[in-house]
Amino acid sequence: MEQLKTYTYGPVSGSDPQQLVILLHGLGSNGQDLIGLAPFFAQSLPGAIFVSPDAPQPCDMAPMGHQWFSLQEWTPESILRGVQDAAPIVEVFITEQIEKYDMSADKTVLVGFSQGTMMSLYAGPHYPEKLAGVLGYSGALVWEDSPAAAGKRQNIPVRLIHGDADPVVPVAAYHHALAALEKESFDVSGGITPGLMHNIDEAGIESGSQFLRDVL
Repeated sequence: MEQLKTYTYGPVSGSDPQQLVILLHGLGSNGQDLIGLAPFFAQSLPGAIFVSPDAPQPCDMAPMGHQWFSLQEWTPESILRGVQDAAPIVEVFITEQIEKYDMSADKTVLVGFSQGTMMSLYAGPHYPEKLAGVLGYSGALVWEDSPAAAGKRQNIPVRLIHGDADPVVPVAAYHHALAALEKESFDVSGGITPGLMHNIDEAGIESGSQFLRDVL
């Protein structure tokens, strides 16, 4: 499996990393874009190393950027297949970073935006060891819906943040994810931001920072 191009930030403390925060970007973006969140989060986590990879595929809906999987066919079956195909790549990446920074799983968090949230909400609970949590912005939950599948997932803390004016991933995706996670007894927090479109605002960064402090 090829190495993903990766951008890093921190620890701003100058010490060895005490926590690992892996950021997964959205469709048509790249790791360099999402690593821009790291300086804000690092104010609360000076000992953390922030790692943001480029997704493995060139985006097939834009002239630039990357994707975890194609969204040309926007159906539940196609999206689930795409998430499941990309999940092993994310799992290997998580393991590589945990080993590289001599980190434990319970000091490792996934942060996603949009398609990166889809990947984080799948890869995080399906990771063999229990991670510290998932912070998801403007995304959706894509899972197999069966008791057998539920038994293979780790119940980890999740914070979901979504704008009610999102034209890309409608806020209905937030309500669906919240209901599904709570049904399986996940510790879910977060909320809906009035007027926010498909992006991350200052309030979302503050809420995310608080979540990272709490779980790490």
